[in-house]
Amino acid sequence: MKRVIVDYKKLTPEILSMLVEKYPDGYDDDQIISFKNAKNETVDAVEVRTEDTIYLVKVSTRLENTMANFDEDDYEDSQYNDPIAEMPEKNDDSSDDDDD
Repeated sequence: MKRVIVDYKKLTPEILSMLVEKYPDGYDDDQIISFKNAKNETVDAVEVRTEDTIYLVKVSTRLENTMANFDEDDYEDSQYNDPIAEMPEKNDDSSDDDDD
């Protein structure tokens, strides 16, 4: 079985859908896997599996927000394996509004 480490930036709607299905109420500390990467850095991730692959998705605040706001209907079948575009957070204070 193949193991793949996935960062938020490389997350596809397919993997995100599996995450939301496995962790519908979010994930707990006991579901987080910690391991050392090739640079000897500690990485925290949650696991989802397909028939042939184990995905370890790096845990982040951005991942939690994306999982909470995910809706499969937002993606067409042709987009399902493409990385998701970075979605702006709902309370984003870094807007492009100028105070002139």
